[in-house]
Amino acid sequence: MSNIITAENLTKSFKDIKAVRGIDFYVETGKLFAFLGPNGAGKSTTIDILCTLLTPDAGNVTIDGHILGRDDEEIRRKIGVVFQNGVLDPLLTVRENMTVRAKLYGAKAPAIKSAVTVAADAANVTEFIDRPYGKLSGGQKRRADIARALVNTPKILFLDEPTTGLDPKTKESVWRTVSELQKNTGMTVFLTTHYMEEAASADYIIIIDRGEIAAKGTPYDLQVKYSSDRILVKPKSLETSAGLFTEAGFVQKNGIFAANLASSMDAIPLLSRLSEQIESFEVIRGSMEDVFLKVIGETGGNSNA
Repeated sequence: MSNIITAENLTKSFKDIKAVRGIDFYVETGKLFAFLGPNGAGKSTTIDILCTLLTPDAGNVTIDGHILGRDDEEIRRKIGVVFQNGVLDPLLTVRENMTVRAKLYGAKAPAIKSAVTVAADAANVTEFIDRPYGKLSGGQKRRADIARALVNTPKILFLDEPTTGLDPKTKESVWRTVSELQKNTGMTVFLTTHYMEEAASADYIIIIDRGEIAAKGTPYDLQVKYSSDRILVKPKSLETSAGLFTEAGFVQKNGIFAANLASSMDAIPLLSRLSEQIESFEVIRGSMEDVFLKVIGETGGNSNA
């Protein structure tokens, strides 16, 4: 698998604030890559550099074979960007916003019309394409933002915290659009987020904190390394079972006994040993939220960058 983005020693400061501190990473072609971190960790600064909006202080970046700082115009033709805050004109319709965007690439009228139609269909905005952007719901605006980012048929789609402020149902709708888009086109998606459930669906994750890479790997690898499975048990009798559960390493709270597990399989001998004392139980897999809290806790928390 080839790398469509490679960054080496990427560095950016704003006066005394070191926003990005010499990080190295790569993104494989066609993958969903997640840049995870707390607010102020350096996520948006990094994505702004990759999108040619900011000039790094140091480092080398290659995007689809083009060198950042030398081939910026070519890079812009290869990417689409959905920013944290919508940048579409609220008075124009979705179609008009998309058309204005397409014209920036120098396309002629027939090509623009075709590009708008294809992008609108891909982002599922056809039903409201002729409504003013400012009149749309939050989820519709986000899908319109994605459609606008697709008019130049980008090879890489940057999503900078795309679902911030949206309700769960709308988030699901936006992600369904992104997933179908990636599945149908093989597009590389570069996501920045602080929502754990979004990062969990990525092919590869980098956790950044205070401008530095704190952890990286697949969701599975990170969960194995930084989180623990847990078993929760409701005993038949709290009074008669307390000693047995405590001896087995459980901690009791509100009548429920809990214990951490090195793996889910470790629950089997515990359940077998205590089966006569158990009314019900639940094994909970380690989550990306556990990973995030563990990693950020180890690195000291948030930054000002």
